[in-house]
Amino acid sequence: MQLLPQLSAGVEALGLQSVLSIAMQEQCLAYLSLLQKWNKVYNLTAVRDPQEMLVLHLMDSLSVLPHIQPGQLLDVGSGGGLPGLVVAIARPDVEVTTIDTVQKKAIFMRQVKAELGLANAQVVHGRVEAYHPPSPFSQIISRAFSDIALFKQLTDHLIAPNGRWLAMKGLVPSDELAQARIVPTEVIRLQVPHLQAERHLIVFENNK
Repeated sequence: MQLLPQLSAGVEALGLQSVLSIAMQEQCLAYLSLLQKWNKVYNLTAVRDPQEMLVLHLMDSLSVLPHIQPGQLLDVGSGGGLPGLVVAIARPDVEVTTIDTVQKKAIFMRQVKAELGLANAQVVHGRVEAYHPPSPFSQIISRAFSDIALFKQLTDHLIAPNGRWLAMKGLVPSDELAQARIVPTEVIRLQVPHLQAERHLIVFENNK
């Protein structure tokens, strides 16, 4: 099935047509094709259907683009590269590092980087709490963490002064935020085309 018209319509609905060229959209679909192919053997995601992958993975990842600043971005628990590798495709002005503890996922992400020629992406295999890069990150994102307090705790040593955490969530996790004593800078409702479920981006800053 031809997914490019659906992706283009989604890009337009997200207001990203000036950001995502047709060439970038084709790269996004090349990524999705690799994810689908490797998923048969490596079990990278529970989502199997290409249409569902387009919405649940690709559109969902693209929805955060307006809220990502130029510079360094760390994607924690990136899995198959979501949203990190999608950001790397769509935003050449962002230096993306993805990290995951599962070796087969890191191998897949390195294959994507090689096949798509993503010079602004770096893949790390390891535990985030044991990761010590040469310099801290101005932005740290995750769509994998269920718990915001744990996300902050494990990445606290990696965030730059005045850096921003971006937690991709479903419903607004008010109880989690209260328990963690985190006051978000912004709570952004993400409108993901063709997705009925609620999606939010919780942004909070490193004020240390």
